[in-house]
Amino acid sequence: MKRKAALLVFVLALALAATAAADRRPYVFDRAHSQVNFVAEALLLTAHGHFEKFDADVQLDPENLENSALSFTIDVGSINTRIERRDNHLRSADFFDAANHPQATFTATKITKRDDRNLTLTGDLTIRGKTKSIDIPVVLVFLREDRARFKGEFKINRHDFGVSYNSRANSIEDEVLVQFDLNLIDQQRMQQRQQQQPPKTGQRPPQ
Repeated sequence: MKRKAALLVFVLALALAATAAADRRPYVFDRAHSQVNFVAEALLLTAHGHFEKFDADVQLDPENLENSALSFTIDVGSINTRIERRDNHLRSADFFDAANHPQATFTATKITKRDDRNLTLTGDLTIRGKTKSIDIPVVLVFLREDRARFKGEFKINRHDFGVSYNSRANSIEDEVLVQFDLNLIDQQRMQQRQQQQPPKTGQRPPQ
């Protein structure tokens, strides 16, 4: 009887997971309206930068955002602070060690809706091969039929991820501010619209 009860619980859990996944839809970035930035304080300058290459697997449930799923990847080698010498130093083993750890990742383990406009993402952030569980506050700017926009900011302590380099001439603060503004499009509906668009003049329709 115990085995049958355990099997029943297992089957029900799988059914619930399948139902939850079925309610999600894949979303992709509107890259012209998405960005990931950071601000690092140092004695001589407040450095502002961004990452040019990032991607995510976003499975959004518009009717129940807490049922959504997210994994985010940043190409740390794409860092850009507008000064090539500084960018190369940030890619080095003193900071991101991009040669050995080319990606920083975040995987959400829980999404909590605090009110109609505010969410908290709980998940695992990995930088330089070191992983730490963090909470990220997120603001829902809008959620429409096939589009959504989320933004927010949070701080991380660079020492938690093995970034302990400092300069006697230009001391660096421990905490770094990360800012994101992400505009998402329902992937399936975007593909449907692309298929419905007539071919441009001089182009043959796809076979």
